[in-house]
Amino acid sequence: MGIFDFLSKQMVDVIDWTEQPGDLALRYPMADREIQNGAQLTVRDGQLALFYDEGRVADSFRPGMHTLDTANLPMLTSLRSWQTGFKSPYKADVYYFTTKEQTGLKWGTPQPITVRDKEFGPLRIRAFGTYSFRVDDVAVFAAKLMGTLERLTVHDVEPQLKSVINTAIASSLGKGEVAFLDIAGDQQAMGERLLASVAPAFEQWGLKCTTFYVESVSLPENVQEYLDKASSMRVVGDLNQYTRFQTADSIDEAAAASGGMAGMGAGMAIGQTMGAQMAGAAAAPQAALTAAPVSSEDAFAQIEKLHKLLTMGAITQGEFDIKKAAWLDKMG
Repeated sequence: MGIFDFLSKQMVDVIDWTEQPGDLALRYPMADREIQNGAQLTVRDGQLALFYDEGRVADSFRPGMHTLDTANLPMLTSLRSWQTGFKSPYKADVYYFTTKEQTGLKWGTPQPITVRDKEFGPLRIRAFGTYSFRVDDVAVFAAKLMGTLERLTVHDVEPQLKSVINTAIASSLGKGEVAFLDIAGDQQAMGERLLASVAPAFEQWGLKCTTFYVESVSLPENVQEYLDKASSMRVVGDLNQYTRFQTADSIDEAAAASGGMAGMGAGMAIGQTMGAQMAGAAAAPQAALTAAPVSSEDAFAQIEKLHKLLTMGAITQGEFDIKKAAWLDKMG
């Protein structure tokens, strides 16, 4: 027998597992080694160890330090018929499982989901967020996912979990029961609904989905741009009034600027624009000017702006007097 064959058949007297981030389960690397009678088994917090004998679960161990003997291995002792205790080493498959919560996992719709929205009609929606899970039923998890694998990680099961999540999202959003604006405004409620949808699928693998968060629900860029424009128009209201308001504000900024030629030129350009607008208003029929009386506050505000134009040289004294009289007439 070679030295390596000799070492590989040495007896195991200490069994423990320190999992790495993302680990879910591990088949303890026994090779051809045998477990020593009286060996120490360490199971850390958030772990569970299972002993298998010829493919059958023999014994399980929860967190703590255990001495392996007939008292601590009642099922294996029964299977092996060691009624009076065993003196020689024995072999068994030892599997470790972590029951700690796996947090900060990302999910997202790989393709936009087409929904029939109550307000906008057919829409293509994307959604993104995070979720977490843990091994809840070790026996089911071991039978359905672990099997005879040497090791199982979060990375190994994520594709299946994400498929379940995407199916739940498509089913939930596809019904069109909640308008897009309501979904975007209450993502917590959406997350709770989706958690309830994915929970049964997780349970069939012995897993528990502990948290589910929706961080973003979005539309295609072209649709979002259209909604932004529509919102802007509703905020602006009368475009002509908005233009006059912006022009008046520009006059104030130009007047406050330095007295350099650049500032004067900008002021003159703004004044000419305002003057053209005022001239168009003066050319309108007199009936339009007097049809609806305006408040004295509005009239005085317009006269003040006209005076600024006069001071800047954008209009003449005569033009100022005509427009001033027109605004005074509109006061009724």
